[in-house]
Amino acid sequence: MLASASPRRLALLAQIGVVPDRVCATEIDETPRSAEPPRLLAQRLARAKADAARALHPDAFILAADTVVGVGRRVLPKATTEAEACAALRLLSGRRHRVFSAVVLVAPDGRRAERLATSIVTFARLTEPEIAAYLASGEWHDKAGGYAVQGRAAAFVRFLAGSYSGVVGLPLFETARMLQGLGVRRA
Repeated sequence: MLASASPRRLALLAQIGVVPDRVCATEIDETPRSAEPPRLLAQRLARAKADAARALHPDAFILAADTVVGVGRRVLPKATTEAEACAALRLLSGRRHRVFSAVVLVAPDGRRAERLATSIVTFARLTEPEIAAYLASGEWHDKAGGYAVQGRAAAFVRFLAGSYSGVVGLPLFETARMLQGLGVRRA
């Protein structure tokens, strides 16, 4: 079972032959704690999603993930307003940032596996017209850091080291290894 309603995560899983039998969108508080670094936030949220889904479905394999964009120790939230997305894009313009994608897999017998993929992304210097056009596309909505690398924001990426799929929302290499390690069969 996938503890997320993200269509991106479902599509990524399908790439490696995994089709969850159920999807359970968990409702957890995703507010960062005071001075909580981006890496630790991603891990805490993925664990909380896994635990919330496990409480509802104790006999299922549960896969949960969370992706957080960080600039230094600063967490860039999932943009819910155009102003938030604009501020994030201006901050990321011409800069390097990190994307932390945490994954938790819980087996019905309680065994757990956890992984964290850290990717480094560098944006080109963005012009105001580029930012305005991206904001007009609406792709930024509910995206960590205010952008979707699998969409139009791909044109902003000068450099990416690490897991591309992790930047999208689910690091496939780590996920596949965890599934294999806990005995989950893929199609």
